[in-house]
Amino acid sequence: MSSSSTVGRTVTLRRTETVRSPPRVRHVDELSEDALARFYDLVTSGGGSAVTDLTGFVDGEIIVFTDYYRVSLE
Repeated sequence: MSSSSTVGRTVTLRRTETVRSPPRVRHVDELSEDALARFYDLVTSGGGSAVTDLTGFVDGEIIVFTDYYRVSLE
């Protein structure tokens, strides 16, 4: 699990093996350049990184990378 705090919100990525009717499933190649950079920072940081913009992420969506990652916006 990787997470990052923002102004009042946190984006969390959790590895998942199941995909149950999320709002959407996207491959990492479908992310915008900025969202891809934020996603990669979250995945590689392990404990979180400073993400100041949640644009490009939807709560509950699955992003396919080397694993499946469920996005949680809290």
